[in-house]
Amino acid sequence: MSNPLSEYFRCPEDSVRIAREGTPSETSGYFRFGGEAVCYGKYCGQRPAASPDQMLIDGLDDTVTRNRITYLPFDLDEVLHNLRCEQYASDWRNGAAQSALASLYYVLRPLIPFDLRSRLKRIHLRDWKELSFPRWPVDCSVDALLERLLLLSIRASGAGRIPFIWFWPEGAPAAAIMTHDVETKFGVDYSATLMDIDDAYGVKASFQIVPEKRYSVSPSFLGSLRGRGFEVVVHDLNHDGHLYRNREQFLDRAAKINEYGRKYQAEGFRAAVLYRRQLWYDALDFAYDMSVPNVAHLDPQHGGCCTVMPYFIGKLVELPVTTTQDYMLFHILNERSISLWKHQIDLIMQKHGLISFIIHPDYVAQPRERATFEDLLAHLAMLRQEKGVWIATPGEVNRWWRQRAQMKLIEDRDGLRIEGEGSERARVAYASERNGQLVLALEEAAEPVHSAVLSTRH
Repeated sequence: MSNPLSEYFRCPEDSVRIAREGTPSETSGYFRFGGEAVCYGKYCGQRPAASPDQMLIDGLDDTVTRNRITYLPFDLDEVLHNLRCEQYASDWRNGAAQSALASLYYVLRPLIPFDLRSRLKRIHLRDWKELSFPRWPVDCSVDALLERLLLLSIRASGAGRIPFIWFWPEGAPAAAIMTHDVETKFGVDYSATLMDIDDAYGVKASFQIVPEKRYSVSPSFLGSLRGRGFEVVVHDLNHDGHLYRNREQFLDRAAKINEYGRKYQAEGFRAAVLYRRQLWYDALDFAYDMSVPNVAHLDPQHGGCCTVMPYFIGKLVELPVTTTQDYMLFHILNERSISLWKHQIDLIMQKHGLISFIIHPDYVAQPRERATFEDLLAHLAMLRQEKGVWIATPGEVNRWWRQRAQMKLIEDRDGLRIEGEGSERARVAYASERNGQLVLALEEAAEPVHSAVLSTRH
């Protein structure tokens, strides 16, 4: 069986021994694990809550350690799958009436003025602040759960520290990607200017291209992107909002999308409007997907994967969208500063996660919005210069995450080393406990690069 804790940290499996103990409940529900992680799944010995707003059982109270094994009152694989693949969320369409309303909206959308569309979306999302889960503006339930379990494993092992393979190349404290969804002909025409802006700050991005109906996709346009070091990603089929309407239609469209992926030589995919059904992803023939938000309070399909790290869904690497989209920032929240983005970046960097952005050519062409975007790029450039954040393309992150997943820690008379493709860029790190806190530090670092305040009760 896989060990999700060793897979996340890339540490020796025998140092993080986790097992479930007890008979699981018949139904799934919500519980917590420590102060930060909200979980969803079956629970042993008690019935979990039906809503995240209720009083939640703390799984730490029912967690015990024997013979260096940490026994949990739930199945860790199940909980991680439920969060990452949003199995806690009900069908986003809420039945036939909502589906019909969405269909009508997309039929009429080209005829609705932009300002009216924005007002309608604000009305639709008016109750978003009342959503307690996932936690706004960044939810790290998955990451906090695994950090807590690593701390418990350190205590159970008696070794004092556990080695692991650091998350990013050359010991970078976090990673960042910029992506541009090209939804209209205007977006195509503005892409050259957008590349100029990105290049001015030393940032290479991906451009998500809609294959059908929205605009003509010429080989010269795709070549202009690749020729300047930017990446091409397939963006849905025709951006009509109906990709996941039913399984039969999805499979038909997925076959066409895969053909466009081969034609465009694209490794990645993103669905329109961040609609998603992760259990259907096996029909997508891509290396990575970028359709799952960390927190989706401002998106038409609520939910969120509750992690700031890439993760595998079958053969796909999921690169979650971990910050608020530009459209939502400008036209739902009515903000024209990077304050929210900076706050999200800070929260993501505390977990050494992936900082990912969606910036549309259509929404940053006006002076105020363009200035805000350039402020963001300048901030990212500063983080690269002063903090060592790795700014990469989605394809580069996908390739690194796959390489890291195959690397192994090897110990011999000369100490620890990392084996596997790409290991020359990898770094050994150690997890230890200091004053009740989990501390993560690179092997050569004098000071820890991360500490998490965790309870000393267990």
